[in-house]
Amino acid sequence: MPTPQPRWRDRLDEIIAATIFLTRLPIRFRKPWPADLNRRATAWFPLVGALVGIVGGLVFVVALALGIPALAAALLGVAAQILLTGGFHEDGLADTADGFGGGKDVETKLSIMRDSRVGTYGALALLIAVGLRVTALASLAGLGAWGAIGVMLAVGAASRAPAVAIAHWLPPARPDGVSADHGLPPPWAVVTAGISGAIALVVLAISAGWTAGLVALILVPLAAAGLAFLAKWQIKGQTGDVLGASQQVSEIVGLLAAASR
Repeated sequence: MPTPQPRWRDRLDEIIAATIFLTRLPIRFRKPWPADLNRRATAWFPLVGALVGIVGGLVFVVALALGIPALAAALLGVAAQILLTGGFHEDGLADTADGFGGGKDVETKLSIMRDSRVGTYGALALLIAVGLRVTALASLAGLGAWGAIGVMLAVGAASRAPAVAIAHWLPPARPDGVSADHGLPPPWAVVTAGISGAIALVVLAISAGWTAGLVALILVPLAAAGLAFLAKWQIKGQTGDVLGASQQVSEIVGLLAAASR
């Protein structure tokens, strides 16, 4: 039997796997991919989200430092995040909106969600989502560089924690697809992601104010739970698209909470 690798190496493999899954960074996994690695990697989704948030925040504050207007700087920051993730979560939001809005029954909704084409509901959802993210981020210009980056880090991390809980508690709506293929996140991964998300919201409170942090602490989980209940009602479970949509909804709520400080 092969010698088990140390635990720190397991954790590193999980972080690498999470980064490969959630971003377009040119990282390669240079050994056999364990069957349960995708399940375990979900624990570190908030960590990868923090990285995505930092990148968006850095682009935003650098653009501001160059004299670019806040709204344009915010658009560049959001665009940087989309480039880094390949629009992964935005695609899930669009597919979910199309399926929930256009399907008459569960089978039709799932079929629409699997279609790569974007319909009216998906296009409108993307327009509204990007618009809310950009305008909310633009309003954070007054926080200064560290404050804005702190909020983006916090929101990037906290918005990816609910997806892990939804994937654990809500069964897959179909036997195939990204969510079903990855399998059920283990309980320790849900707890780890939840703790990371809570810590991230403390960072948001430090960066934008404790009132904003408290609002985010209440509304981010509620928004994600509301989407989960909607998915249960619409398609009897969750898919990878629903998990992506939960990230977008959670990020928007977190940014709006910070903007309403």
